[in-house]
Amino acid sequence: MTIKIDALDSALLAELASDPRAPILELAQRLGIARNTVQARMKRLEAAGVVVGYPPSIDLQAIGFAVHALLGIELDQNKMDAIVAALREFPHVLEVHATTGRSDLLVRIAAETQQDLLEIIQRVHAIPGVKHTETMLALATPIPYRALPLVEHLTGRQ
Repeated sequence: MTIKIDALDSALLAELASDPRAPILELAQRLGIARNTVQARMKRLEAAGVVVGYPPSIDLQAIGFAVHALLGIELDQNKMDAIVAALREFPHVLEVHATTGRSDLLVRIAAETQQDLLEIIQRVHAIPGVKHTETMLALATPIPYRALPLVEHLTGRQ
């Protein structure tokens, strides 16, 4: 379901992005609107699936996972569901995207060391249906995942 968002929705999302634990009343004060308006907007954004949760942002490097890689996987097409299910069991797999091009899946992985990464890749190769992989090490993340600039562009709040 697609919904229209306006500048107030964008401002509310910006506040939540900077402080996801902010109480409704505090958000209302920051935005200069009524508490009930914030509650109604939040309920609408959550019901439409625009806001899907409030998880903490975890710095994986700070807890010992300094090696980050992107793994392109070429696979037997008829085994994709089974391969995705197997990847779901790897705690080091952060996300998986089905893609076009040579790789059928693009997998983001975090590991403690390069040796750990090698072992993870070897386990991925052992999954039935995996034909070939290509590994790219992430040296830095100059732009981490973000959605707010796109929301601000959509609503003209840039």
